[in-house]
Amino acid sequence: MAKRAARRAKLHAVDSARIHNLVFDHAPANDRDQSYIRKIRPRSENQRLLMEAIDSKPLTIAVGPAGTGKTYLAISAAVEALEAGTVSRIILSRPAVEAGENLGFLPGDMREKLDPYLRPLWDALNDRLGAKRLRQNLDDGTIEIAPVAFMRGRTLNNSFVLIDEAQNCTYGQIKMLLTRLGWHSTMVMTGDPDQTDLLPELSGLSAIAQRLEGLDDVAVVRLLDSDVVRHPLVGRMLSVL
Repeated sequence: MAKRAARRAKLHAVDSARIHNLVFDHAPANDRDQSYIRKIRPRSENQRLLMEAIDSKPLTIAVGPAGTGKTYLAISAAVEALEAGTVSRIILSRPAVEAGENLGFLPGDMREKLDPYLRPLWDALNDRLGAKRLRQNLDDGTIEIAPVAFMRGRTLNNSFVLIDEAQNCTYGQIKMLLTRLGWHSTMVMTGDPDQTDLLPELSGLSAIAQRLEGLDDVAVVRLLDSDVVRHPLVGRMLSVL
Protein backbone atom coordinates (compact mmCIF):
# COMPACT_ATOMS: atom_id res chain seq x y z
CA MET A 1 0.00 0.00 0.00
CA ALA A 2 2.82 2.40 0.87
CA LYS A 3 4.53 1.77 -2.49
CA ARG A 4 1.24 2.32 -4.34
CA ALA A 5 0.60 5.57 -2.46
CA ALA A 6 4.13 6.78 -3.18
CA ARG A 7 3.70 5.97 -6.88
CA ARG A 8 0.39 7.90 -7.01
CA ALA A 9 2.00 10.88 -5.28
CA LYS A 10 4.87 10.86 -7.76
CA LEU A 11 2.51 10.73 -10.77
CA HIS A 12 0.40 13.52 -9.26
CA ALA A 13 3.50 15.69 -8.88
CA VAL A 14 4.49 15.11 -12.52
CA ASP A 15 0.96 15.90 -13.77
CA SER A 16 0.80 19.03 -11.61
CA ALA A 17 4.10 20.25 -13.00
CA ARG A 18 2.92 19.58 -16.57
CA ILE A 19 -0.36 21.45 -16.02
CA HIS A 20 1.50 24.34 -14.38
CA ASN A 21 3.78 24.63 -17.39
CA LEU A 22 0.85 24.56 -19.82
CA VAL A 23 -1.18 27.16 -17.95
CA PHE A 24 1.42 29.51 -16.57
CA ASP A 25 4.24 29.29 -19.10
CA HIS A 26 4.17 32.63 -20.91
CA ALA A 27 6.45 31.62 -23.76
CA PRO A 28 4.54 31.68 -27.08
CA ALA A 29 3.39 28.24 -28.18
CA ASN A 30 3.69 29.21 -31.84
CA ASP A 31 6.56 31.45 -32.88
CA ARG A 32 4.78 32.32 -36.14
CA ASP A 33 2.09 34.17 -34.19
CA GLN A 34 4.86 36.47 -32.92
CA SER A 35 6.63 36.86 -36.24
CA TYR A 36 5.25 40.35 -36.81
CA ILE A 37 7.55 41.56 -34.02
CA ARG A 38 10.59 40.91 -36.21
CA LYS A 39 11.93 44.05 -37.83
CA ILE A 40 12.28 44.01 -41.58
CA ARG A 41 15.65 45.17 -42.87
CA PRO A 42 16.26 46.24 -46.47
CA ARG A 43 18.52 44.01 -48.51
CA SER A 44 19.37 46.63 -51.11
CA GLU A 45 19.59 50.40 -51.43
CA ASN A 46 16.36 50.59 -53.44
CA GLN A 47 14.53 48.54 -50.83
CA ARG A 48 15.75 51.02 -48.22
CA LEU A 49 14.41 53.89 -50.33
CA LEU A 50 11.08 52.09 -50.65
CA MET A 51 10.76 51.57 -46.89
CA GLU A 52 11.62 55.21 -46.21
CA ALA A 53 9.15 56.39 -48.84
CA ILE A 54 6.29 54.36 -47.34
CA ASP A 55 7.06 55.83 -43.90
CA SER A 56 7.21 59.42 -45.10
CA LYS A 57 4.82 59.80 -48.06
CA PRO A 58 1.02 59.36 -48.23
CA LEU A 59 1.37 57.76 -51.68
CA THR A 60 4.17 55.46 -52.83
CA ILE A 61 4.34 53.75 -56.20
CA ALA A 62 6.79 50.84 -56.29
CA VAL A 63 7.66 49.73 -59.80
CA GLY A 64 10.02 46.88 -60.52
CA PRO A 65 10.47 43.25 -61.54
CA ALA A 66 9.14 40.23 -59.71
CA GLY A 67 10.97 39.14 -56.57
CA THR A 68 12.20 42.57 -55.47
CA GLY A 69 10.11 42.55 -52.27
CA LYS A 70 7.60 45.24 -53.28
CA THR A 71 4.53 43.49 -51.89
CA TYR A 72 6.23 42.03 -48.81
CA LEU A 73 7.70 45.36 -47.73
CA ALA A 74 4.34 47.05 -48.22
CA ILE A 75 2.55 44.38 -46.17
CA SER A 76 5.17 44.67 -43.42
CA ALA A 77 4.71 48.44 -43.31
CA ALA A 78 0.94 48.01 -43.17
CA VAL A 79 1.15 45.60 -40.22
CA GLU A 80 3.56 47.90 -38.37
CA ALA A 81 1.23 50.88 -38.91
CA LEU A 82 -1.71 48.85 -37.64
CA GLU A 83 0.21 47.70 -34.57
CA ALA A 84 1.37 51.26 -33.85
CA GLY A 85 -2.19 52.57 -34.09
CA THR A 86 -1.43 55.05 -36.87
CA VAL A 87 -4.13 53.39 -39.00
CA SER A 88 -7.24 51.51 -37.96
CA ARG A 89 -7.49 49.08 -40.87
CA ILE A 90 -5.65 47.56 -43.81
CA ILE A 91 -7.36 47.50 -47.19
CA LEU A 92 -6.09 45.13 -49.86
CA SER A 93 -7.02 45.53 -53.50
CA ARG A 94 -5.85 43.63 -56.52
CA PRO A 95 -7.29 43.29 -60.04
CA ALA A 96 -8.91 39.92 -60.70
CA VAL A 97 -7.00 39.22 -63.90
CA GLU A 98 -5.72 35.73 -64.72
CA ALA A 99 -2.20 35.22 -66.02
CA GLY A 100 -3.16 34.04 -69.50
CA GLU A 101 -5.74 31.52 -68.28
CA ASN A 102 -9.47 31.64 -67.65
CA LEU A 103 -10.41 30.02 -64.33
CA GLY A 104 -14.13 30.26 -65.05
CA PHE A 105 -16.76 30.53 -62.32
CA LEU A 106 -15.39 30.46 -58.78
CA PRO A 107 -17.77 29.35 -55.99
CA GLY A 108 -18.14 30.92 -52.57
CA ASP A 109 -18.43 34.43 -51.12
CA MET A 110 -16.31 37.39 -52.17
CA ARG A 111 -13.34 36.39 -50.02
CA GLU A 112 -13.37 32.86 -51.40
CA LYS A 113 -13.71 34.07 -55.00
CA LEU A 114 -10.77 36.44 -54.61
CA ASP A 115 -8.61 34.06 -52.60
CA PRO A 116 -6.67 32.71 -55.65
CA TYR A 117 -5.81 36.24 -56.73
CA LEU A 118 -4.86 37.41 -53.23
CA ARG A 119 -2.78 34.38 -52.26
CA PRO A 120 0.56 36.28 -52.35
CA LEU A 121 -0.92 38.86 -49.97
CA TRP A 122 -2.24 36.14 -47.63
CA ASP A 123 1.22 34.53 -47.53
CA ALA A 124 2.87 37.81 -46.54
CA LEU A 125 0.17 38.66 -43.96
CA ASN A 126 0.36 35.18 -42.48
CA ASP A 127 4.10 35.54 -42.13
CA ARG A 128 3.79 38.90 -40.35
CA LEU A 129 0.68 38.28 -38.23
CA GLY A 130 0.28 34.53 -37.87
CA ALA A 131 -2.71 32.53 -39.04
CA LYS A 132 -4.84 33.09 -35.92
CA ARG A 133 -4.50 36.87 -35.80
CA LEU A 134 -4.99 37.10 -39.55
CA ARG A 135 -8.32 35.26 -39.30
CA GLN A 136 -9.42 37.49 -36.42
CA ASN A 137 -8.55 40.66 -38.33
CA LEU A 138 -10.39 39.44 -41.40
CA ASP A 139 -13.47 38.51 -39.38
CA ASP A 140 -13.74 41.85 -37.57
CA GLY A 141 -12.98 43.94 -40.66
CA THR A 142 -9.60 45.24 -39.53
CA ILE A 143 -8.22 43.75 -42.74
CA GLU A 144 -10.58 44.27 -45.66
CA ILE A 145 -10.61 42.84 -49.15
CA ALA A 146 -11.71 45.50 -51.61
CA PRO A 147 -11.89 44.40 -55.26
CA VAL A 148 -10.93 47.09 -57.74
CA ALA A 149 -14.39 46.90 -59.31
CA PHE A 150 -16.05 47.87 -55.99
CA MET A 151 -13.76 50.77 -55.00
CA ARG A 152 -15.51 53.58 -56.87
CA GLY A 153 -17.20 56.16 -54.64
CA ARG A 154 -15.34 55.24 -51.46
CA THR A 155 -13.22 57.54 -49.29
CA LEU A 156 -10.57 55.59 -47.38
CA ASN A 157 -9.75 57.45 -44.17
CA ASN A 158 -7.35 56.26 -41.46
CA SER A 159 -6.34 53.28 -43.58
CA PHE A 160 -3.31 51.61 -45.07
CA VAL A 161 -4.28 50.82 -48.66
CA LEU A 162 -2.28 48.39 -50.78
CA ILE A 163 -2.97 48.17 -54.50
CA ASP A 164 -1.03 45.14 -55.70
CA GLU A 165 -0.35 43.99 -59.29
CA ALA A 166 -1.29 47.45 -60.54
CA GLN A 167 0.17 46.68 -63.96
CA ASN A 168 -3.09 44.81 -64.61
CA CYS A 169 -5.15 47.99 -64.09
CA THR A 170 -6.04 50.41 -66.85
CA TYR A 171 -5.19 54.10 -66.65
CA GLY A 172 -8.78 54.88 -65.68
CA GLN A 173 -8.84 52.23 -62.95
CA ILE A 174 -5.60 53.48 -61.40
CA LYS A 175 -6.86 57.08 -61.51
CA MET A 176 -10.03 55.97 -59.71
CA LEU A 177 -8.04 54.03 -57.09
CA LEU A 178 -5.65 56.89 -56.38
CA THR A 179 -8.51 59.31 -55.79
CA ARG A 180 -9.90 57.07 -53.01
CA LEU A 181 -7.12 58.28 -50.67
CA GLY A 182 -8.58 59.91 -47.54
CA TRP A 183 -7.31 61.66 -44.43
CA HIS A 184 -4.62 60.04 -42.26
CA SER A 185 -4.15 57.27 -44.80
CA THR A 186 -1.22 55.74 -46.62
CA MET A 187 -1.50 54.18 -50.05
CA VAL A 188 1.09 51.94 -51.67
CA MET A 189 0.76 50.78 -55.27
CA THR A 190 3.00 48.03 -56.59
CA GLY A 191 3.47 46.45 -59.97
CA ASP A 192 5.76 45.31 -62.75
CA PRO A 193 4.92 46.97 -66.09
CA ASP A 194 6.88 44.27 -67.93
CA GLN A 195 4.54 41.52 -66.69
CA THR A 196 1.12 42.93 -67.45
CA ASP A 197 -1.62 40.47 -68.42
CA LEU A 198 -3.42 43.22 -70.33
CA LEU A 199 -2.51 44.44 -73.78
CA PRO A 200 0.57 46.66 -73.33
CA GLU A 201 -1.28 49.82 -74.39
CA LEU A 202 -4.06 49.19 -71.84
CA SER A 203 -1.90 49.04 -68.70
CA GLY A 204 -1.80 52.44 -67.03
CA LEU A 205 0.90 51.90 -64.38
CA SER A 206 3.89 53.26 -66.30
CA ALA A 207 2.05 56.37 -67.46
CA ILE A 208 0.67 57.09 -63.98
CA ALA A 209 4.08 56.66 -62.34
CA GLN A 210 5.71 58.97 -64.88
CA ARG A 211 3.10 61.71 -64.41
CA LEU A 212 3.12 61.62 -60.61
CA GLU A 213 6.88 61.36 -60.16
CA GLY A 214 7.31 65.11 -59.84
CA LEU A 215 4.79 65.67 -57.03
CA ASP A 216 6.20 66.43 -53.57
CA ASP A 217 3.95 64.07 -51.62
CA VAL A 218 4.33 61.15 -54.03
CA ALA A 219 7.29 58.78 -54.08
CA VAL A 220 7.97 56.67 -57.15
CA VAL A 221 10.54 53.99 -56.33
CA ARG A 222 11.96 52.00 -59.22
CA LEU A 223 13.50 48.68 -58.27
CA LEU A 224 15.91 46.83 -60.55
CA ASP A 225 16.96 43.28 -61.38
CA SER A 226 19.79 43.69 -58.86
CA ASP A 227 17.18 44.10 -56.08
CA VAL A 228 15.69 40.62 -56.61
CA VAL A 229 15.75 38.67 -53.34
CA ARG A 230 14.52 35.34 -54.68
CA HIS A 231 16.83 32.72 -56.17
CA PRO A 232 19.85 34.46 -57.77
CA LEU A 233 18.86 32.88 -61.07
CA VAL A 234 15.66 34.98 -61.13
CA GLY A 235 17.60 38.22 -61.40
CA ARG A 236 19.88 36.81 -64.10
CA MET A 237 16.91 35.51 -66.12
CA LEU A 238 15.10 38.84 -65.90
CA SER A 239 18.14 40.59 -67.34
CA VAL A 240 17.83 38.59 -70.58
CA LEU A 241 14.08 37.89 -70.83
